[in-house]
Amino acid sequence: MKVILQQDVRGQGKKGQLVEVSDGYARNFLLPKKLAVTATAENVNTMKQQEKAKKAQEAAEKAEAEALSKKLEGIMVKIAAKSGEGGRLFGAVTGKEVSDALAVEAADGAAAEAYVNVVAVKEGSENNEAVKALVKALQSDEVRTFIESTYDGAVVPLF
Repeated sequence: MKVILQQDVRGQGKKGQLVEVSDGYARNFLLPKKLAVTATAENVNTMKQQEKAKKAQEAAEKAEAEALSKKLEGIMVKIAAKSGEGGRLFGAVTGKEVSDALAVEAADGAAAEAYVNVVAVKEGSENNEAVKALVKALQSDEVRTFIESTYDGAVVPLF
């Protein structure tokens, strides 16, 4: 009897495979435990469609990963970590630390979109001369130079 495995079955095959098994094994073990379904034309077509969709999803994920790889090429990040003599690290640099550093360093990254400075004013005071002067001062070249020199790339001015 031909069946399509719904889960990995030791000694028979992997999920989604079309396999030939004895009638008794299929009727008494695989089918009642829902480890397999009979290989009807409809089930075979469903299996093929699922395989096609899985391949398309994998191709899309691969393309997205390659695009991200190209975007990350050439980006240098600084991660501070404790080290001993000879420059050997105590512990390790984790993936989260690298991810956080990339978010901080990339001017067009998630941090630039997620973290913003907001000047909040009382309703009706938006056109106040003092508020306008404050906004203008915060967006000046002097403030940009101060941020760049003080924070050495840890804070990126986006104005």
